[in-house]
Amino acid sequence: MQFLLNTCRAYSTSFPVVTRYRIAQLGRVGQIENARQVFDELPNKTVDSWNSIIAGYFQNNQPDEALLLFNKMPEKNIVSWNGLISGYIKNGMVTEAREVFDKMPERNVVSWTAMIRGHVQEGMMGEAVSLFWLMPEKNVVSWTVMLGGLIQEGRIDEARRLFDMIPEKDVVARTNMIAGYCKEGRLSDAREIFDEMPWRNVVAWTTMITGYVQNNRVDVARKLFEVMPVKNEVSWTAMLMGYTQCGRIEAALELFEAMPVKSVVTGNALILGFGQNGEVAKARRVFNQMKVKDDATWSAMIKVYERKGFELKALDLFILMQKEGIRPKFPSLITILSVCASLASLDHGRQVHAQLVRSRFDEAVYVSSVLLTMYIKCGDLPKAKLVFDKFSSKDIVMWNSMISGYAQHGLGEEALEIFQSMFSTGMVPDDVTFVGVLTACSYTGKVKEGLDIFESMKSKYMVEPKTEHFACMVDLLGRAGKINEAVNIIEKMPMEADAAVWGSLLGACRTHAKLDLAEVAAKKLLVIEPENAGPYILLSNIYASQGKWNDVAELRKNMRARSVKKSPGSSWIEVEKIVHMFTTGDIRAHPEHSMIMKMLENLAVLLREAGYNPDGNFVLHDVDEEEKLYSLRYHSEKLAVAYGLLKVPKEIPIRVMKNLRVCGDCHTAIKLIAKVTEREIILRDANRFHHFKDGICSCRDYW
Repeated sequence: MQFLLNTCRAYSTSFPVVTRYRIAQLGRVGQIENARQVFDELPNKTVDSWNSIIAGYFQNNQPDEALLLFNKMPEKNIVSWNGLISGYIKNGMVTEAREVFDKMPERNVVSWTAMIRGHVQEGMMGEAVSLFWLMPEKNVVSWTVMLGGLIQEGRIDEARRLFDMIPEKDVVARTNMIAGYCKEGRLSDAREIFDEMPWRNVVAWTTMITGYVQNNRVDVARKLFEVMPVKNEVSWTAMLMGYTQCGRIEAALELFEAMPVKSVVTGNALILGFGQNGEVAKARRVFNQMKVKDDATWSAMIKVYERKGFELKALDLFILMQKEGIRPKFPSLITILSVCASLASLDHGRQVHAQLVRSRFDEAVYVSSVLLTMYIKCGDLPKAKLVFDKFSSKDIVMWNSMISGYAQHGLGEEALEIFQSMFSTGMVPDDVTFVGVLTACSYTGKVKEGLDIFESMKSKYMVEPKTEHFACMVDLLGRAGKINEAVNIIEKMPMEADAAVWGSLLGACRTHAKLDLAEVAAKKLLVIEPENAGPYILLSNIYASQGKWNDVAELRKNMRARSVKKSPGSSWIEVEKIVHMFTTGDIRAHPEHSMIMKMLENLAVLLREAGYNPDGNFVLHDVDEEEKLYSLRYHSEKLAVAYGLLKVPKEIPIRVMKNLRVCGDCHTAIKLIAKVTEREIILRDANRFHHFKDGICSCRDYW
């Protein structure tokens, strides 16, 4: 009978405990309305049930509702008051917490410690220290919280004095002190505390190892790691990341393979480590071998591809990520936006923009800058301007992006208007601003405006001209045929002219047939950039045009000796969210090459009827005539344009990107193609945009 009676008692007293647990559980998972319903249906509400529902409202960031309930409580205990203080502190409301603390009928060590913790979290160390020394009694938690606050503030010597005063130093206090010393680079002090510890747990070991890793003492960290009695996932990860951060990726891989349980975090670290070392294939192998992947795994692999110039692979992986149901988070979306900008993948860029809008990430100035750049590089200036105009708090990066965007598209007037608007808003231009403005003047032949702006840089805007600004001026004057003035600019430069400066002069001399000066500029470039094929080819053309075949042969010999090769021309176009790549002369690599060939033949007929020779005039002298003819006919941009004519609906512009500068023959051809097909064609080459429509290019043949 007594056994049965005890059972009944256990049942009756556990009922409110179960209910209180249910309220707390619902509050923790964000179902505060359901928690409130359970609370409201309680016939007899205990103090503990009141405390649970109030804590739930604080957890769900509803402090006002929590206070309303607190004020309605028929009776309160010290746990209720402490709960109110802790709730305010968790919501960053330390002032409100202090008001409650000051009017509490009684306080215990929990009340004091919570209040100190709140001030520490808000960086109010003066108040935290004052409260700490006013405490009537302190426990191990109080000491640890105060110690952690001083360490967090970098007040390591004060922290050490406090540490020495702690009556009973537990493993947490000792580990915190070790971490503080390691953060300040005082490894010997940290190791002294570590060695003196009467008992070390896995956290203490890992903290000491991490300290060595963070201070580039990886070998010492490894020795400590080897004698560690028990290792957990964090320990293995700390050691592995030590190797990846210092570039010892093979050692990291060896450690990874020895891990008893390969965590997602370590796999992600290894992917990024291989990527930083340029070993992209090995990074992908680790990615493929990982049985469990999170968003960070996909983001890491996409970032590796993007940083190492494998934009197509990055885009393919992003598409695969979505197919597998992984919802990309902010880092992945930002990385893929950069990929879309590089590839001019407008459809994917729009899709990512929509995802950013849904997540409200687009309200940040950094995101708006990335979006602006993406639309500019995709050739959609109207959309870029919409993003620019929508954002009221523009930073210097956004202004510079818009100016440079207009410059790249050959819209000098618009670039200068944005520059004036920027100045009128009070935004101070920087050196990047002037590169954009001077480029806009150069690309549109605004010589006077460019000279005036250059002269005013230092006097009016207090910006010291750098090498890149002088390069812009050489380009501006050279394009306009003012070669002597461009040379004068170089001679008066306060610093040594770099490749950009001599390259600008070389381009101008080639355009205006100043072959002797072009030879001088080309030779300068060969010294500055001996691995760059461009100057060799241009100088070879100059020698050949003058019949200097011995010099041509010597240049070829030097190129072979230095393994210098010309980058193959490649162009790409996005059709229905798929990027199609074309390489000069390699038309059969595309699965639809027969259709492209037929389109090119049709275009040739149309162009001949318009009085244009589609085979062009060529000046290269390093291949035979038949090969030249084939290469010129099948330049990559022509192949991409032909494919665009086949696949892109007539009302949509054809957008083509090229890795090199468009040649004169293709520029003329595409102008006529745009006219005879009545299509708008946008070509982005290595330097700028060309908008072709009705037989006219936006560059006005000035590029």
